[in-house]
Amino acid sequence: TGLLATASVNPNLLLSVTGPPDPATRNGLARIVGHTLWLEQLKAIGITIVLAVIGSAIIGAVVRGVIGLRITPEIERQGLDINQHGEEGYMTTT
Repeated sequence: TGLLATASVNPNLLLSVTGPPDPATRNGLARIVGHTLWLEQLKAIGITIVLAVIGSAIIGAVVRGVIGLRITPEIERQGLDINQHGEEGYMTTT
């Protein structure tokens, strides 16, 4: 994890920034070795949240356009169990 990243867990953190190409410079890890690794992870979390919100909005718009997000007021008054399944939750007759 970014906040607790140490070289004992990830030996790539010890690789030299200067010198021949190594995994740390190829994948950009050398640039975020200091105290900025957790900032990079916070940025990734933010991007993930934004993409999830945008994706959910798009899916909601498509569903609303195709089948709608709500039922009609008549069906809502009647009840979904009775209308959709023909089932009653409680016996109201005596």
